[in-house]
Amino acid sequence: MQQAYARLTRPLVRKGGALREASWDEALDAAAAGFRKVVERDGPKAFGMFSCSKATNEVNYLAQKFARSVLGSNNVDSCNRT
Repeated sequence: MQQAYARLTRPLVRKGGALREASWDEALDAAAAGFRKVVERDGPKAFGMFSCSKATNEVNYLAQKFARSVLGSNNVDSCNRT
């Protein structure tokens, strides 16, 4: 397999337009800061969560719980309803 198509094994963060390897703690902190920034700027309705019927009930539950409890958004949908 060529290196360009290899699976990522470490998280990456973008700094100054370039991606660099980071620790999991740093990557999760960066993701949380990004969510926080959008909620502060645009409010929780800026987010939506879409889950998949191929995921387990537990994964779908956690996805909607994260959207509602952490992000404060009721914009939750799933292909389960079709």
